Amino acid sequence: MSSTAKQLTLNYLKTIGIVSNQPTGRGFANPVDLSVSKDGRILVLSRGAPVFTRVGVCNLDEDYLYEIGSLGDGDGQFRLPTAIALDSRERVYIADEHNHRISAFDLSGRFLSKWGEKGSGDGQFDGPSGLAFDADDNIYVVDQNNDRIQKYSADGHFIAQWGESGEGDGQFNLPWGIALDSQGDVYVADWRNDRIQKFSPNGRHLASFGESGTGDGQFSRPAGVAVDSAGYIYVADWGNERVQVLGPDGEHGVTLMGQGTLSKWAKDFLAVNPDEQSQRDISNLSPHLPLQYDTPYQVSTQVEPNFWGPGSVNLDSEGRLYVTESSRHRLQIYQRG
Repeated sequence: MSSTAKQLTLNYLKTIGIVSNQPTGRGFANPVDLSVSKDGRILVLSRGAPVFTRVGVCNLDEDYLYEIGSLGDGDGQFRLPTAIALDSRERVYIADEHNHRISAFDLSGRFLSKWGEKGSGDGQFDGPSGLAFDADDNIYVVDQNNDRIQKYSADGHFIAQWGESGEGDGQFNLPWGIALDSQGDVYVADWRNDRIQKFSPNGRHLASFGESGTGDGQFSRPAGVAVDSAGYIYVADWGNERVQVLGPDGEHGVTLMGQGTLSKWAKDFLAVNPDEQSQRDISNLSPHLPLQYDTPYQVSTQVEPNFWGPGSVNLDSEGRLYVTESSRHRLQIYQRG
């Protein structure tokens, strides 16, 4: 382990979330990604029950503010959303792997534009997933089923693409998440190859981190990646139900398994539903598990504080880490020490 990686600490702050299947109001349903605005609005992208496919907007104090988008195929709608990102003007971009397109909104939720269609040519997609902006507001799109990365201007004009199917350097097998560092280098969560790949802004392969496994620095279907200003690499190690942090050199530094607690929303719900509270009171939510529970998935399903389905990792301007948990319909938030 590198000396710099050893020095990193992440302190648990809080959990936000509660499951909901209502078309409006607070709560998430299988959240897959989020983005944080300059004024602290947290835009959480859900792709759960049909009426709950939308962006829910809240803040760190758990005030629920409004929604963006809805289920469908029309303007301002999406059917299987995968990722959300904000550009420098805080326009909101959402990838939709069903409709094979990117939709743009202003921060209030007003629909602005869309582009994309199914295909494998320049400017076409087959299941777009991760989104990330560079300093010039060019947007990088993970084109998962075409095993490539595409680069566009913010208004949807195609600029470049790279990648192909395979296991070698610069090749992909169902890539998903993407992030840029302060130098503009590009990090891709190469999902089925169980690794993170690093590229120059024009697609030259620079490094690969990780391999299949459950040990430190190994991954099982990494879904999301983020990079902070110091170069630390945060990985949503989805199949291992954990988050790993690598040093700038790719060496393992920290593993987070989750420390989830009840959110304010959950406490409000339990206060008016005493039968639910009484069931929690007699339940062991962090049990000692029998030996047959020997996979990360089996453990996480039984231990409530643990991550279950960590699909994305995101950082805000204050250095807070947000972990989106699809299967527990919540966010866990950490502060770098």
